Amino acid sequence: MSTWSEKYDVVVVGGGAAGLSGALALVRSRRRVLVVDSGLPRNAPAGHVHNFLTRDGTPPAELYAAGRAEVAGYGGEFLDGAVTGAAKDDDGFTLSLAGGGTVRARRLLVTTGLVDELPDVPGLAERWGRDVLHCPYCHGWEVRDQAIGILATGPTAMHQALLFRQLSADVTILLHTAPAPASDEAEQLAALGIACVEGEVAGVEVSEDRLTGVRLACGAVVPLQALVVAPRFTARAEVLTSLGLETVDLQMGGHVIGSYVPADAMGATAVPGVWVAGNVTDLKAQVISSAAAGLTAGAALNADLVAEDARAAVASVRVPAGAR
Repeated sequence: MSTWSEKYDVVVVGGGAAGLSGALALVRSRRRVLVVDSGLPRNAPAGHVHNFLTRDGTPPAELYAAGRAEVAGYGGEFLDGAVTGAAKDDDGFTLSLAGGGTVRARRLLVTTGLVDELPDVPGLAERWGRDVLHCPYCHGWEVRDQAIGILATGPTAMHQALLFRQLSADVTILLHTAPAPASDEAEQLAALGIACVEGEVAGVEVSEDRLTGVRLACGAVVPLQALVVAPRFTARAEVLTSLGLETVDLQMGGHVIGSYVPADAMGATAVPGVWVAGNVTDLKAQVISSAAAGLTAGAALNADLVAEDARAAVASVRVPAGAR
């Protein structure tokens, strides 16, 4: 078991857009920074990142590799691995690493993201991020004018149907386990030409590595080219809960759609010295907004360290009262 002997100004837990952006702000302020990354970004199944100005269409791995190179260029360090827990000590934090070992830091920036928990339908996970989707802004253009199904499992189905109808005239709501739409919703759907199909979805149909439809429990097949689902968004918060921070449920229409760790507008949590950014605290954040939140948190972290350094400098030169 090894211990990293020197203490870092900041350890960033998570090397996605939020973590790398925060690390970049910090290393450019001449802070000693270590990024610990497990290499499991949420968008790994996706082929491309979208809505990232000047980088639209970039593969996620390519974006993160470029970010790592930028952080390393200013002296940032990287450790490939996972943090299993953290503890507050007298003047900072000690982080436990998977496989043994520890690392110490004055401050923490946790950007561990979230897990998309998919509906329990066979075959969804294998198509996730390709033609099984959830976000029209991330993937909608790529499935424009195709036959799109909306798997209704909760309160987001109507919202998703209206959003994807902007992209295709061929949209169908698969009621699955959800009740029939209310009368006002049914009127909107009918006016927009959005059909509703009753019956539980038993699985997806695939041919030549392409989604071709869904199979209902009754045996009927609904032809489709893309399927929109509503995952449960669960924060990867193990490091934060080890410090006493609890996740909070996010509700929509009386249904829990996910969990997150609360923070203020700058990313500061209720534990002094711990900041968060990205999907671990903002379930709706896309890559570009996660990067912006990482920058905000990095700047706030640096300001906090600057204030602490100034206090320490004053204390070191102040003449004790008894010595006058």
